[in-house]
Amino acid sequence: MLRSDLVSVLRLMPGTISVQEGQLGAQTSLFIRGGNSDANKILFDGIDAGDLGNQFDFGPLSTTAVERAEIYRGPDSSLYGAGAGSGVVSLTTPRGTTSYPSVLLQAEAGNLSTSREELEVAGAHNKLDYLGAFSWLQTANNLPMDEYHVATSAANIGWQLSGNTQIRATAHYGVDATGVPNAWDFYHISDDRKEGDQDLYAGASLENQTTPDFHNRFQYGLTRKREQSQQWYPAGICIPAGSCDGAFDTFTGGNFYGLPVTIKGANGYSAVGPALLNYSAANGGAYPNRLDVINNRDQFLYQGDYRLTPHLILLAGFHYENERAAEREPVYSINEAKDRTNYDYIFGAHGDFKRRLFYTLGMDVMHYQLIGNGVSPHAGLSYYVLRPHKGIFSGTRLNASFSQGIREPKLTDEIGSLYDVLEQNGGQATIQQMNISPIEGPTTRTWEGGGEQAFWSQRILFRTTYFHNEFGRAIEGVGAGLVPALLPNLTAQQQQTLEATLQSENAYSLDLNSLAFRAQGVEATVESGVGKYIFFRGGYTYLDSVVQRSFSSDNAALLGGYAPTFDGIPVGIYSPLKGARPFRRPPHTGFFTASYAEKNITAVFTSAFSSRSDDSTFLGYEDVNQLNSLVLPNRNLDWGYAKLDLGASFKLCSWLSVYGQAENLTSNRHIAPIGYPSLPFNFRAGLRIEWTKAASH
Repeated sequence: MLRSDLVSVLRLMPGTISVQEGQLGAQTSLFIRGGNSDANKILFDGIDAGDLGNQFDFGPLSTTAVERAEIYRGPDSSLYGAGAGSGVVSLTTPRGTTSYPSVLLQAEAGNLSTSREELEVAGAHNKLDYLGAFSWLQTANNLPMDEYHVATSAANIGWQLSGNTQIRATAHYGVDATGVPNAWDFYHISDDRKEGDQDLYAGASLENQTTPDFHNRFQYGLTRKREQSQQWYPAGICIPAGSCDGAFDTFTGGNFYGLPVTIKGANGYSAVGPALLNYSAANGGAYPNRLDVINNRDQFLYQGDYRLTPHLILLAGFHYENERAAEREPVYSINEAKDRTNYDYIFGAHGDFKRRLFYTLGMDVMHYQLIGNGVSPHAGLSYYVLRPHKGIFSGTRLNASFSQGIREPKLTDEIGSLYDVLEQNGGQATIQQMNISPIEGPTTRTWEGGGEQAFWSQRILFRTTYFHNEFGRAIEGVGAGLVPALLPNLTAQQQQTLEATLQSENAYSLDLNSLAFRAQGVEATVESGVGKYIFFRGGYTYLDSVVQRSFSSDNAALLGGYAPTFDGIPVGIYSPLKGARPFRRPPHTGFFTASYAEKNITAVFTSAFSSRSDDSTFLGYEDVNQLNSLVLPNRNLDWGYAKLDLGASFKLCSWLSVYGQAENLTSNRHIAPIGYPSLPFNFRAGLRIEWTKAASH
């Protein structure tokens, strides 16, 4: 299927949950095996593509010049350094291979004013191989003020210096802009906000096969990411009418709200009323405003492997990176910048006994500027009970592994530290009473085991894995509305001033390492070919996750029963409560794909399924009385869904094809989290021209 983005593709893997807050181009997070979305290492041709602290938005990422998207589930810090706490997503750029220039041109159009064009040129000549690509996509989506466009450029150039040495350079550059209407179902008024990104991932590598047993790889990589969020005016209805003008520090003005709506949760629970959309000038709002977030990284990587014997390979590596990040919002005099230098020393061994028992041992010794020193070990075993062969039971393999991982905090974690706010405002007694510490690196520990069984001479392959993850020192948000309870040493006026200042700086919640949770489950996949033309693949994941410790739960008594409730049911506004499930991680997910391919016709059906998941409306203190009438119980707040897609292509001649794609066939509007209606049924059709030397004759 010819997809323009990776969001739906990410759902077709066991153990993964792709969550998009809106429609095409909207912010998209990936959760792997119950871990947080910032616990994944994202690599572009081996280059770390994440923000400082590992945050990554898949929403504007195009599939242009992405040959493979591989997902490694489980901690991989022993090989990739801090950040690979839940998994690794590795994206690879294709290379030119034909001895003559090949040209690919495709153009398509669809409903919702959607169009896309792509051009790719690739080839190889003597010692040189090359690829260049460009694409443009634009759409109106189906919400007011939610237009989206993205332009993507990519290149891959390689040069074979000699029989054992090659140099290569790759680059991906994406420029996008999208409207941000906000959670439409909560307001029925679109916010007047736009977000734009300019993201560059580039690198150069040198690979050398020094001897038949000794291989070396050197790589320099750079990441340059710019994000701008701009708002021109405060959308919404002023309540009370005429009260939204005035100077900051009066604390008496009204604010801008959406239309009265009914928010429906699970089990028949609902809330009714208008929700706060934008603060007025009297309460700290300033318009127009612009927020700039910058993330730069330069990195150098070396990895060498040496085959000591035919059954043992030793590996050693060194990673260095310098990260610079900044957050600037001039209208609020915000200008935060951080600079971090990090080192990783990697050691490993891979081997086997008689090609039946395979083992992996690895360790990352790290020094990160913010989180200090650490060690991340990994050990894995794989045993062939039955080697692959012909027959009904044509191969059996058992696997087991243990890993530990860690990530460095994000820029927003560091500058929004609850510890820092308390320390700067005389809250030392609260720090001691509640054991609040400076921001540290969240940790992961994983055990997993499973097996793989082949049937009927490898025609059917079944895999299953049990995993048990422990996530410690996870970072959670604590509402700025807690300021009065956390800082009783301040006067009421001082508390109010601090709370308003934090909210005007978009610090609606403050961060600390107070969350711990467990996530265990079972993954199962089966794939099979039927004849020469039909292929099936399906998977199911059961996830049992539970919060073991949280600030909101553990300190409710200390705060005088502060936690908000819905008809007596405790509600976590910003983070889940103890004993509940982490937000946006459903217990049941699955997928199924079927494809048919012969000489001139290809057809692909894909489907992704999910049960309901816990979440929050995040509307605490945002009703017309600045109270909690718009919060709902967290349990099963996000809808379950089934997303069904169908695509097909037909080759008219050797150089010309037509294709079509239809997504969300049932027009399910609840694929996104609560409040964010998903893109309804949409389709595109286009032409594909492939010019090669062979096709030109």
